[in-house]
Amino acid sequence: MISSAFAQSAAGGASGFSLQGLLPFILIFIIFYFLLIRPQQKRVKQHKLMVESLKRGNKVLTAGGILGVVTKAIDGSETVSVEIASGVTVELARQMISEVRGDQKIKPEDKKSNSKKK
Repeated sequence: MISSAFAQSAAGGASGFSLQGLLPFILIFIIFYFLLIRPQQKRVKQHKLMVESLKRGNKVLTAGGILGVVTKAIDGSETVSVEIASGVTVELARQMISEVRGDQKIKPEDKKSNSKKK
């Protein structure tokens, strides 16, 4: 049969649960939080504010790499109209705007001078 020494050692080893075993996992989670999770939450918050504040005349960069000028942005709407070339306007989801390059409006004279350069 089983000797009493084996029975006592098996019972004693299984009952141990300590904070020392969890400490490395807690430290790794804290490091991940400050290096990955928190900065990502800040970026998402900034992007949301930027998308909500889009207005007519903003120069924008889309997620697909297309530069354009916002021609129509209605508050509460999920889409904006962006002019990507002279006379070419597309509807984009607000979330697909990755960056606002500037908020100055392009004047008609600027469009004419840009077309002369080509």
